[in-house]
Amino acid sequence: MYRALDLAKLGIGHTNPNPLVGAVIVKNGAVISEGYHAQYGGPHAEINAFNNATEPVEGATMYVTLEPCSHYGKTPPCANAIVERGIKKVVIAMKDPNPLVEGKGIQILKDAGIEVITGVLEQQAKRLNEVFVKYITTGLPFCLLKTAMTLDGKIAAVSGESKWISDEISRHYVHKLRHQYTAIMVGIGTVLADDPLLTTRLEGSQIRNPVRIVVDTHGRIPLKAKLLQCDNHTKTIVAVTALADQRKLKSIEAAGAEVVVAPIKNNHVDLGYVMQWLGNNKIDSVLLEGGSTLNYAALQEGIVDKVITFVAPKILGGETAKTPIGGTGIPHIQDAILLENMSFVKLYNDLMIEAYIRKEV
Repeated sequence: MYRALDLAKLGIGHTNPNPLVGAVIVKNGAVISEGYHAQYGGPHAEINAFNNATEPVEGATMYVTLEPCSHYGKTPPCANAIVERGIKKVVIAMKDPNPLVEGKGIQILKDAGIEVITGVLEQQAKRLNEVFVKYITTGLPFCLLKTAMTLDGKIAAVSGESKWISDEISRHYVHKLRHQYTAIMVGIGTVLADDPLLTTRLEGSQIRNPVRIVVDTHGRIPLKAKLLQCDNHTKTIVAVTALADQRKLKSIEAAGAEVVVAPIKNNHVDLGYVMQWLGNNKIDSVLLEGGSTLNYAALQEGIVDKVITFVAPKILGGETAKTPIGGTGIPHIQDAILLENMSFVKLYNDLMIEAYIRKEV
């Protein structure tokens, strides 16, 4: 199953909004085939494993990271294919949370007399597919908040200079995240200050650029902004409110971007509405690389699921130097946003901290 999970990871950045799945077929104590879900709309892991088999799979055991599908979607049901190929035993990491499956695939296998074992490395499988689990059960994108700060908690010097807080290794990791997540979101402040491209700068022909989302209450994005340089490889969505000038919005659309007019909430774009709109448009995940104002608003709105912070071994100081989370702040410690399942990784000079927002039960 560990091997199947490693295979599933090979599909990162290519299967959204479908899950990451790996499969291994074992017969007479030896691996006779492997497969993984390589791209959205393509054959599933089980089918690829069948196609890659070095000998007949009848009587073999299949290890698969997600319950085989039981419905017709882009491809035929994998559960039926497993039955037809004569697989004797299926070991599954996690059940499929998709309401269209949710145990039906397992039942098809059992009804055919196939031995089924579930829950093997289940937590690892759920972690790997955390984006899929959130999206398929709620219809909302999984949101990762990424920040980088100095040891004393600054994201910029008092002058406003912010390049670079983190080192090159950390920045390379962020580009991997951009490849992994379907969309990247920033606020208009970031656009005005940095005029970023927000593309994925990694080597390889299969690297994907995320959909670029700008939260821009008043429609202030400059028409010459790099984010409005849209082509077949990049797409930009500008989320505004009725406070934006209609003529400016037409110019933004003429530049190739898509404009979403959201309700006004607390004098800003209603982020909850934006996330619902994104989910309805098959955007299953958002990497939030906003400034301190947008970061605070996102946390207050409750749209953030996970945070990654890079802590650099630098000290800047300054009472007015910005911190990762701005806004008005939370007045009482007892009301602080709590994190759980925290982990730490040292990436060359920087420390990467990863944690999940603790959801109220």
